[in-house]
Amino acid sequence: MSATFTPIEPRPAPVKTEGLVPWMRRNLFGNLPSAVVTLLMAGLALWLLPQLFSWAVLHAVTAANADQCQAARGVGACWGVITEKHRLIIFGRYPFDQQWRPEIATLALVALLVASCVRTFWKPWLLLLWAAVLGLFFTLMLGGVLGLAPVTTDRWGGLPLTIMLATLSIVFAFPLAVAVALGRRSNMPAIKTICVIYVELIRGVPLISVLFMASFMFPLFMPPGTSIDVLLRVLVGITLFAAAYMAEIVRGGLQAIPKGQQEAADTLGLSYWQAQRKIILPQALALVVPGIMNNFIAIFKDTSLVTIVSLYELTGAMGLALNSDSDWRPFKIEAYLFIAAIYFTFCFSMSRYSLWIEKRLSMSKNR
Repeated sequence: MSATFTPIEPRPAPVKTEGLVPWMRRNLFGNLPSAVVTLLMAGLALWLLPQLFSWAVLHAVTAANADQCQAARGVGACWGVITEKHRLIIFGRYPFDQQWRPEIATLALVALLVASCVRTFWKPWLLLLWAAVLGLFFTLMLGGVLGLAPVTTDRWGGLPLTIMLATLSIVFAFPLAVAVALGRRSNMPAIKTICVIYVELIRGVPLISVLFMASFMFPLFMPPGTSIDVLLRVLVGITLFAAAYMAEIVRGGLQAIPKGQQEAADTLGLSYWQAQRKIILPQALALVVPGIMNNFIAIFKDTSLVTIVSLYELTGAMGLALNSDSDWRPFKIEAYLFIAAIYFTFCFSMSRYSLWIEKRLSMSKNR
């Protein structure tokens, strides 16, 4: 007689591995030191959070009334300083009646950045979209055409300046960094030497020195009567500084690629640039996504240093807004929290996007 196969009914797992409790057991109470730290942090949170909630919400003043804020000092937050000064903080010294222009320009640039991060928009026409949006941005900001009042770059400031400097610095620094990284690994001594000198020279000085040189020293070497806009000089300085650091990140990824990959490309008859574009660079850049995104975040935050050359980006505009008004000067903490929230939003978004890219790359590797 042939035996009849009878399937066994599925039974629940002896230990639940998904859900909140298993996650807490694995991440917060995995061992004794972890459990102790978790309990200490929970106790600290229970002690601080009610006080923070009371200060930030229950006893806070939201009206733009300096007298009420003075009366609430030490008890509640004065969010009225944001109500009163938010336009000066966000748009800097841009003419008050023309601030709709940087608002539209910034929204368009941010929308472009978001679209560029979505795979659906990774088409050849995306380059044309970049050109169109950047043209719109500078047309609105500069004016002088289409009936718009001209506004010089020294009046630009706040969030539009921060986003513009960070975006263009990243866009220009990335291809330069890739070229320098390839140059450092070149077999041609002249090119390799130039790239090494550039990277070591830039990395050997702080960004403040680069900005100072670009703004105050560089014009001394120009012919008499020649002047380059300070915003352009600052943009070039940040780009060169960021590219030097990013080049080392990319070089690390190139060195991590096994030599056999280049040998396989040579066997297939691919030229140097074909091998780099189709085989070497895609793998190298995939390996250093966290480092590249970390550099992007650093560029975004380093734009705050342009204040030393009298360009008032977000942090500088905040100082300008409060230092010029003695009534609101005591409430810098609330203003700093406001711009910190803006910085955190952008930096956290970039970090999450980096994780998404890493997950997508890991899926392709696991196929």
